[in-house]
Amino acid sequence: MSGNTFGTVFRLTTYGESHGPALGGVVDGCPPGVPLDAALIQRDLDRRRPGAGGLTGTARKEPDAVRLLSGVFEGATTGTPIGFVIENTNQRSRDYEEAKNLLRPGHADGTYLAKYGRRDYRGGGRSSGRETAARVAGGAMAGAFLTGCGIEVTAYTVEFGGIPATAVDIAGAADRPFCAPDPAIVPAWEARAKEAMASGDSLGGIVEITATGVPAGLGEPIFDKLDARLAYALMGVGAVKGVEIGNGFAAARLTGSANNDPIVTPPESNHAGGILGGIANGQPIVARAAIKPIPSIAVPQRTTDIAGNPATIVVGGRHDRSAIPRVVPVLRAMVQLVLADMTLLQRTVR
Repeated sequence: MSGNTFGTVFRLTTYGESHGPALGGVVDGCPPGVPLDAALIQRDLDRRRPGAGGLTGTARKEPDAVRLLSGVFEGATTGTPIGFVIENTNQRSRDYEEAKNLLRPGHADGTYLAKYGRRDYRGGGRSSGRETAARVAGGAMAGAFLTGCGIEVTAYTVEFGGIPATAVDIAGAADRPFCAPDPAIVPAWEARAKEAMASGDSLGGIVEITATGVPAGLGEPIFDKLDARLAYALMGVGAVKGVEIGNGFAAARLTGSANNDPIVTPPESNHAGGILGGIANGQPIVARAAIKPIPSIAVPQRTTDIAGNPATIVVGGRHDRSAIPRVVPVLRAMVQLVLADMTLLQRTVR
């Protein structure tokens, strides 16, 4: 199976499945001397771990305790590969026995079967959202490096279940239900979540990621445009079905005079989302990711079995009712990985 390594200079390779003994990875290319310990990584993992989703979260409980195996000595990176492991402790594979021969709508069951001729039916195996724990750990390491560069990445939910937030106050969003940027929207989102849960259904939303302190000039102008690398990274998260930078799709409905950012000091607008010509312009980078509803739902769905016979499925087991808020730290991690990689790549060409 290819495609398990992300990055060019700052590289993350991950391994593991939803119901295997462990997840983990190796980060290679992190410079020496970056302050790092397990507690820093654990802080981010705790926001993503099963059981941390609040009203929309899965009943599966995992500590997601990270153990560093190499590459860190006396509280700082050594410049050698950083190996880490996150053990699975609360698998319940029997939940999948009854429907192991059925293809779940909205899942990668059929596509994995078409590609490999076999699949791990226990929670989707490698295609499970559980795989993203290793991404968050790698992103935390990238974040530790970026802190020394003066770059900070934040992420928060701007729409949930079709209800947009009307205000954005980033401070404290990570500690609010749904990672809400506005405490006033939380009751409406809670009511929407309860409504979907009562019917056995699931919900999606939109997450915004902002990076500040990114220096002008970061990024490559042609195939490795900064916005292209960000879109690639965010679209690589299983729940994501769309990405936009700055005004994004709204720009298609504007005139040039409305969409252009005047070049004045201080800046008056940031319609470009901090990137022009694939290169950072020094303003905050703003990206948004559209999150699809969780496909594992307690509603009867038409499907086929692995032999192609018509069937009906109601997905059992323990599942989130929405990828929000647990996907928020995953998207933040992917942006951190891109920015760390592009920062180090910039150093190699100068």
